Amino acid sequence: MLLSGASMGDIVRFKKPTAQEKNKGKTLCKNGFHRWQIVNTRRFDVKQGQLVTEYRCSRCDAIRIKAQ
Repeated sequence: MLLSGASMGDIVRFKKPTAQEKNKGKTLCKNGFHRWQIVNTRRFDVKQGQLVTEYRCSRCDAIRIKAQ
């Protein structure tokens, strides 16, 4: 069985991803350095009685809600 684009003489290497490749972009978030981006601006929260802004980390998809 051949993979697409491979001929009979090609050698297909199956290697484990390194720790750097596996955790790319996640180590900063683990140490508290998120990249916050605004998702919803000025949403009214009934329980708090305030306008709130929802932030989402572009690397790890963590959510932070901050009252104005």
